[in-house]
Amino acid sequence: MTEHTNTAAVELRAVRKTYGSGARAVAALDGVSLDFATGTFTAVMGPSGSGKSTLLHCAAGLDRPDDGTVRIGGVDLGPLDETALALLRRERIGFVFQAFNLVSALTAEQNVGLPRQLAGKRADSDEIRAALTAVGLANRGTHRPSQLSGGEQQRVAIARALITRPAAVFADEPTGALDSKTSRGVLELLRGIVDRDGQTVIMVTHDPVAAAHADRVVLLADGRLVDRIDNPQGAQAIAARMAVLEASC
Repeated sequence: MTEHTNTAAVELRAVRKTYGSGARAVAALDGVSLDFATGTFTAVMGPSGSGKSTLLHCAAGLDRPDDGTVRIGGVDLGPLDETALALLRRERIGFVFQAFNLVSALTAEQNVGLPRQLAGKRADSDEIRAALTAVGLANRGTHRPSQLSGGEQQRVAIARALITRPAAVFADEPTGALDSKTSRGVLELLRGIVDRDGQTVIMVTHDPVAAAHADRVVLLADGRLVDRIDNPQGAQAIAARMAVLEASC
């Protein structure tokens, strides 16, 4: 496992986010402070409604908190207008989703190069091929998503997330649509980009087996950070902590 560094790729300080108002108000995040160190792999877990997705959305600049501070690569997202925030997300953040979110009409190579094109930059073919090679798809670049397996599509999505050399990669249930064998390959790939390339990965998951690949597991309940497991020793230990947490909710 990778050692933690002193540099935070993503920082949250006293972050609050409430949905609804009055009697129906729900505190999705209730004063969460958390650092995600550069070159580490963090899994975020918690019962349904604990705030996992809200944490990911606020940390990645997809949603704005009601209060508190979010920094990515040292940049405070609060003062940024929507244009500047979109630019920062495009250049400094990589996203991997459960549903892959590939463009069906584009080849794997074109999907990987899409973030560069959206940023108005030339997508270098050598760089794209290198990204696909890094995820084990050197010979699949001309295939469209419909011609790829679920695991291959998720690998294309990971290559796309890495093409801009982001400060952090946010993965939202990246193995949720995959079988166990394919999931293991994707998780080993995420583990590899942390260990080999010093990439920062922040993954929301409900699966203790997936979380066991991380350096650290942070547990949320009712919008609060309630526990953490450093260097988790296998899925069983994580599942046991989750069971205790769910029983107390």
